[in-house]
Amino acid sequence: MDSAAKDEMQPELSPGPEWPEQERAEQLARGAALKWASGIFYRPEQLARLGQYRSREVQRTCSLEARLKSVVQSYLEGVQTGVWQLARAIEAVQGTREALSQARGLLQGMSQALRTLEPLRERVAQYKQLQALSHLLPRLRAVPAAVAHTQTLIDAQQFLEAYVSLRELEQLREDMWAPLGGLELPVFQGLDLLFEALGQAVEAAAGAAGKLAREDPALLVAAVRVAEVETGRTTPLGQVPRDWRQRCLRALQEGLEQTHFGSPLLPAPGALPGWLEALRVALPVELATAEALVAPCCPPQYNVVQLWAHTLHSGLRRSLQHLLAGPELEAADAFALLHWALHVYLGQEMMGSLELGPEADVSQLEPLLTLENIEQLEATFVANVQASVSQWLQNALDGEVAEWGREQGPNTDPSGSYYSPMPAIVLQILEENIRVASLVSESLQQRVHGMALSELGIFLRSFSDALIRFSRDHLRGKAMAPHYVPYLLAALNHQSALSSSVSVLQLDGAPSGALAPVEAALDKLQRRICRLVLEALQAELQPLFADLPSRQWLSSPELLESVCERTGRFCRDFGRVRNPTVQLLLAEAERAVVLQYLRALMQGRLVCRGADERTQAAERLRHDAAQLQQLFLGLGLQENAQCAPVLLALRELLNLRDPALLGLEVAGLQQQFPDVRCGRGSRREEKPEGRENGADTPPWCPGSEDHVSALLGLRGDLSREQQLVALSSLQAALPPSPRASRRALFSLVPAPAPAPASCLPSGSCARALLLSE
Repeated sequence: MDSAAKDEMQPELSPGPEWPEQERAEQLARGAALKWASGIFYRPEQLARLGQYRSREVQRTCSLEARLKSVVQSYLEGVQTGVWQLARAIEAVQGTREALSQARGLLQGMSQALRTLEPLRERVAQYKQLQALSHLLPRLRAVPAAVAHTQTLIDAQQFLEAYVSLRELEQLREDMWAPLGGLELPVFQGLDLLFEALGQAVEAAAGAAGKLAREDPALLVAAVRVAEVETGRTTPLGQVPRDWRQRCLRALQEGLEQTHFGSPLLPAPGALPGWLEALRVALPVELATAEALVAPCCPPQYNVVQLWAHTLHSGLRRSLQHLLAGPELEAADAFALLHWALHVYLGQEMMGSLELGPEADVSQLEPLLTLENIEQLEATFVANVQASVSQWLQNALDGEVAEWGREQGPNTDPSGSYYSPMPAIVLQILEENIRVASLVSESLQQRVHGMALSELGIFLRSFSDALIRFSRDHLRGKAMAPHYVPYLLAALNHQSALSSSVSVLQLDGAPSGALAPVEAALDKLQRRICRLVLEALQAELQPLFADLPSRQWLSSPELLESVCERTGRFCRDFGRVRNPTVQLLLAEAERAVVLQYLRALMQGRLVCRGADERTQAAERLRHDAAQLQQLFLGLGLQENAQCAPVLLALRELLNLRDPALLGLEVAGLQQQFPDVRCGRGSRREEKPEGRENGADTPPWCPGSEDHVSALLGLRGDLSREQQLVALSSLQAALPPSPRASRRALFSLVPAPAPAPASCLPSGSCARALLLSE
């Protein structure tokens, strides 16, 4: 293309509108130039170079204008080239559009031609199908008979033959699939149902594997072989694989669980031990059958023995969980389940049998009972046993209490001691429950042991309360007991029997103080029974001591003889109490008599009128002490345990002729009987200043001279000053001898109230009293 033509193609550029900011730009440029010129030519000497500056700026301006022209010319040339290319593109697009219109017309003509050929194509396909059917028609005619024959084989449990027939039918269907173009013939519509029927028959045979292994192992082998062959077969594209191996294994598990744990009914109360015993016999037999008969009928990868063991274990575990989620078990059922699950199940009688192979080991499986299950069963067992034990002990106590009011005395054993089977029953009940619990676990044994000790403590408190009611009703006359004291003594024998045998409840390895609360309760019960017996003795003796001491007592021994006679008659049955309790009871009885004697002396009913009466009273004390000693020696009390010698010490206070030596006698009395320093009825006050209680200093008790004052008052020959001098020996007395009797005597005897001005002579009160006299 020449330049003329090119120029003709280029569009003519018309001048554009004036730049709106041109005028402002020129003004800014002029201002900037003026500012620059004013700065350059500010000094006159610079005006000489004005021409140089002018020529330089002219050159710069020309250069800028040339560059601007070049840029604008280049831009205009690029625009002209682009416009020319756009024109060429428009011409190409128009040509393409015309070509596409022509192609569209050709395609429409071809589609019309294809529609005319479609019937011909269908005819060709039908021809091919008819041709294939004509070749396979003899085989297709035999399909209904083959289907019926296969169904007959399935019903006859001829699994291998039925499977071969089904595979032939399925192969025929696959062979006709491609020639018929995927057409499903009605003659093959029941083939899938027939396969499913065979699969169900194989499952049924696997579910009865244990029975078939004993009766018809060939049938079990055939079912397993069919399942294995079908599982290993490659299925055609688009067909769902038939995993008959898993169905067979699942059927094995479900059949086994249904056989042993399929009943939805839980064992009735009391029937659980029988159910567990039946499982104990059946499960090892089932495992032995699996190992000896079923395993040879199945491939090695089935791991039949392990599958059997795991299935039985899982089914049993689910059954037990379902059982525990139901109503609470009774004590016998809870015990049977605990013992069976913890000892029998894994023992040699069952899953740990030496006749079973190592594959049957279930020790690595999860426990048959969880810790929560064991806790629940132990709590249930302990609660039920506690209720039963409580009822048994209450019945034993009620039976014992019912005998207390009968006309006949307590029963005796061959040795003549009062006897009742109640203590043996109580301990036997508790010991037997602890022993039974030890057969399950140590934790259950400890729980039952704690429960047994708790119930024994409750029983002892109930027994003690029953004795108190028995005594109260008897003393108040509500229910007079003909043999009140003998039954109290029998109760003392019961306490002694329990104390001597309670050690059977001590667990091996348990702390030595575990029985301390029970032993403390037994000691408390013994003291309470002794107190009731002594109260009965005091009630009989109290009228006899009303006239003692008196003038009649000085001249006649009949008063104390009556006391000894009644005491001997009362203590006659003490011989039926077993040792060492009889010694304790005799000692307490002897002390009770001596205390009654001391109370009578402390009342101040008798004051000797002279030396003869003092001698007579001293002789009476000696005679009475000897008579009491002889009485209790005859009853069997040891001499060193008697309190009657205190009367001999009091005799010395009366028999002393020199009053100046009374201080020594009083100090000697305090050495032998330290509690003579404090009367029970004394009013405590603040101790004097400078007086401290030490280890060897008896506690300070104002009025502690009340007993001694009352005893000194029997003499009748001492002035107030002489009594105070004698009493001052209590203040300066040496500490009591370690060999002195520590049994309480004077502290249990209420002394007469002290005189208002009475105090020890070491203070200002004593000095004032002496001056006033």
